[in-house]
Amino acid sequence: MEWRKDDYLITDDTSKVQLDVVHRLLAATYWGDRRPTETVERMVAGSICFSLYHGPTQIGFGRAVTDSATFTWVADIVVEPEYRGTGLGQWIMECLVAHPAVKGTQMVLQTRDAQGLYEKFGFSGNSALMSTKVTDL
Repeated sequence: MEWRKDDYLITDDTSKVQLDVVHRLLAATYWGDRRPTETVERMVAGSICFSLYHGPTQIGFGRAVTDSATFTWVADIVVEPEYRGTGLGQWIMECLVAHPAVKGTQMVLQTRDAQGLYEKFGFSGNSALMSTKVTDL
């Protein structure tokens, strides 16, 4: 699937993931700073990925690990520093939660510092572990 907004594109096509960019973005985070490139490659292969592009350049990433029936783990939502604060991380989440493979599943994630972003999508919980409540499983 693809989503477009102005000069931006989000795609779930894993063949378009720029592994070097994703590795670099994650290496700059508190949660992904110890992942070698080989691990990033394996996680991309096992996830529904949401790659954010500005023109031909990948500037963001997020992923969902799911059974596509009842459960989804949301992970690695990250945007290049110079693009942060513009709503692009929120847009990645909008695309992720609406994706047919995860829609209607209970979603869980961990965060130290982005509770406000995830609360907009129905996540709640303590400061580390947040989840959505799904009543139609």
